[in-house]
Amino acid sequence: MQGVDHYENFPVASWLCPPRLRAPIAALYHYARTADDIADEGDADATKRLADLAAYRAELDRVFAGLPPANARWAGLFASLQRVVEAHHLPAQPLRDLLDAFGQDVRHTATGTRYADSAALLDYCRRSADPVGRLLLHLYGVRDEQSLRQSDAICSALQLINFWQDLGQDLQRDRHYLPLDLLARHGVEEQALLTPDCAPEQDTAARALLRELTARARALMLAGAPLATRLPGRIGWELRLVVQGGLRILDKIDRLQHRTWRSRPKLGRADLALLVWRAARMRA
Repeated sequence: MQGVDHYENFPVASWLCPPRLRAPIAALYHYARTADDIADEGDADATKRLADLAAYRAELDRVFAGLPPANARWAGLFASLQRVVEAHHLPAQPLRDLLDAFGQDVRHTATGTRYADSAALLDYCRRSADPVGRLLLHLYGVRDEQSLRQSDAICSALQLINFWQDLGQDLQRDRHYLPLDLLARHGVEEQALLTPDCAPEQDTAARALLRELTARARALMLAGAPLATRLPGRIGWELRLVVQGGLRILDKIDRLQHRTWRSRPKLGRADLALLVWRAARMRA
């Protein structure tokens, strides 16, 4: 799940996932994972990454045109995806939105572009995270607007939690997700967070900033959480654990006094029993 690692909110090979959906979910996961790797892994420059993403998008367009793959590099992946699209009548837009977000990642990294405010960051989450939940709900036959909105809230919250969890690593890699307006309001200088021991006033300001950002992420997660109690069976339990996993990361960030530029909180085996207990206690 997101909040632990990118795109792990796909329940790949999970025992909670119905057997009939394991292959479709795996196909969607590999589609997203491969595109993410094109944008993020290896030594290619931005021009090459964007060209590869354009070629990848062309293969996706062929899927929805009912045409076989043309690029041997991803032929097996798109053949599998095409079977899922046709069997389950998947919508094209969420799959395209993911590619838009990956392209934005490449351009932002190459140019040092920052997010002006929280609205701009949430717009990125709308394309980088929300499509995953919408695709999964589609596979489960859940299409109503309330469920889609709550799914969007959960997925965006997970993406934001992932950002604040990985703050130190992202800053080291020149990835900037802290909104500029909040940096200015709190008086935080990102460069100061890259030093082993930032000045006391910067430490205090950065902790206040992260406290505000994590509180917003928690509120967003709690706004979407009722979806997990309303969905029946395995999907409901899967989602309950996803929600509780995200909230548990936020708890750990709180215990670090929000200094995630110094230390990255993560879930371990010791957290599993607590997550299951909390998931079982969730009520509508």
